[in-house]
Amino acid sequence: MIHITHLDHLVLTVKDIKKTCDFYQQVLGMEVITFLNDRKALKFGNQKINLHLAGGEIQPHALSPTPGSADLCLISKTDLDQIVGFLKDQQITIEAGPVERTGAVGKLRSVYIRDPDQNLIEVSNDLTNQPLAPETVS
Repeated sequence: MIHITHLDHLVLTVKDIKKTCDFYQQVLGMEVITFLNDRKALKFGNQKINLHLAGGEIQPHALSPTPGSADLCLISKTDLDQIVGFLKDQQITIEAGPVERTGAVGKLRSVYIRDPDQNLIEVSNDLTNQPLAPETVS
């Protein structure tokens, strides 16, 4: 059996590399990096999102690479109320939230937005290690 320890990168197929880079850098604070033959990726923490231009995907690639087909959940240390305020200031539509969800390791509080290709992006606070609210005695 293979033992997987973590995700290194994933690939998004996009219509416009620059527009995608601008969005993820300016809205989500990711670092745009350039590697092999001027390819672009979005770096955050110890992970990255490689970008493929629709119609010019790097081999090998997904069977049916399609802009707008991704649904990603990203964890942020920024308080979700601050995130909501920032998104509103940037005139970015919040599709849903704040709502509670279940992530890979526990409870999340999330909002949903769309990137330039209409991928669904869930931005979440991890509530797993937050202290429980004090019990009230009646």
